[in-house]
Amino acid sequence: MCAITGIIGENIQDELYRMLLTLKHRGPDKSGVFVDGVISHGNLEELTVPPGNFGLGHNLLSIVGSEVVQPLRKGKIVLVCNGEIYNHYQLYSGLKNESNYNFETDSDSEVVLGLITHYYHGSLSQTIPKVVERLDGDYVFCAYDGKDLVAVRDPLGVKPLYYGENDGIFAFASERKALWTVGIDETHSLPPKYMLHNQELVELPGRLSWKNNHSISRSEIVTPPSKKHLQETLKNHIQESVQKRTLGLDKVGILFSGGVDSTILAVICADLGIETDLYAVGSEDSPDLLFAHNVSRDIGLPLHTRIVDEQVVREYSPPVLNAIEEWNVMKLGVGMTAYLAAEMAHQHGQRVILSGQGADELFAGYHRYLDFYQEKGEKAQEDLQEDVENLYHVNLERDDKVTMAHSVELRVPYLDLQIINMALDIPMYYKINGPEDNRRKCILREVARELGVPPEIVNRPKKAAQYGSGIHKILRKKVLKDQVYMDNLKKTFKFIDI
Repeated sequence: MCAITGIIGENIQDELYRMLLTLKHRGPDKSGVFVDGVISHGNLEELTVPPGNFGLGHNLLSIVGSEVVQPLRKGKIVLVCNGEIYNHYQLYSGLKNESNYNFETDSDSEVVLGLITHYYHGSLSQTIPKVVERLDGDYVFCAYDGKDLVAVRDPLGVKPLYYGENDGIFAFASERKALWTVGIDETHSLPPKYMLHNQELVELPGRLSWKNNHSISRSEIVTPPSKKHLQETLKNHIQESVQKRTLGLDKVGILFSGGVDSTILAVICADLGIETDLYAVGSEDSPDLLFAHNVSRDIGLPLHTRIVDEQVVREYSPPVLNAIEEWNVMKLGVGMTAYLAAEMAHQHGQRVILSGQGADELFAGYHRYLDFYQEKGEKAQEDLQEDVENLYHVNLERDDKVTMAHSVELRVPYLDLQIINMALDIPMYYKINGPEDNRRKCILREVARELGVPPEIVNRPKKAAQYGSGIHKILRKKVLKDQVYMDNLKKTFKFIDI
């Protein structure tokens, strides 16, 4: 993953450089800019930013393939891209056959540029919807053709993009802090179903292929879907999703809680033969650490742990707040878990870490879904779908930023579109086994059992990350009650409403 920035105004070269410098943690390898037609590449500290009134910037975090510095340019199209395109090998071959596109790099970002040039006939706004329909990945990219500027993010919003304007400057960036540094205090998150076209939001139709079969009640189903068939298909989809998110990697980390979601990922990675390390965070004797130790022993994967106490929570609250860029106690607690795990992963040379994010929303893991199901029956699928559609600003932006604070890219295998569309079509009664089902996620647990996940994890009840790690309790009962500490936080983070 990387950082992208863009800015429009008068003599923007200094502001563009400051934005890139603010986001160096997202891409420490190389940097590049495009300003009024001129491209410059190099190490950020030595980068020369040409003078001008329109600029794009990029910081590179190289993970797979050769180090390809952006912006990329083909003809009149200029591109900056932050993301991973999981079907780029197929698109690469297709573009060579369809349009004789001459690839100059092995970067998956150039596949995006190739698609744009393939479909482009003078209008970027008409081109981009055709491009995103063919992409399978987690990404944000911006394209410019000399007259139009278009920015778009992946269908789930796994990768963030913020924009805003102030005092004659319009800008966008991968994190809010880059906008704050150039005087843009009021920022907006680009919604996944929209593209930014010349500073205006334009809705993109057909970006998510939800099936919307949620009005069928159990009594109306003449021939219920075969549970065995659904389990097997779901298992295959999850395995495929993990495989394509680890393709080309020698090693990978897993944000590990000892729960069923992350253990499934660990078992699959081990089966694929990838060097896999588990990273768990929690207070001493917290449920997550106790289960994580047991699972690590049972499946034979190395576990790295960070014990959290009041001193650690006090020490890490400021950098985590700086990463998540908002005041929310729940996000602070969960974000600190991922932040500390990513810190350990970075120390071990990891560039990619996997997370079980999204599994609870897709397979009814949270207790509230039990209430929804009792009240609405199969129509409770609508609540799951709504939560999936809102994941980008509830969880995904937070998780991306706290891991990228350590130059570690987070990947979320459960949020593969193939899995999402299937999961939201699986009847609720295969997810929740009656009003007394306090474990929920029934069909996912069956998949876990088939994959060889230890029985104690298959049967482990759901516990949210902030509670399983014990961090939320320390925050609420100790740290946040210290008024002097809180006053200092308020002074430090003037842009965050604490």
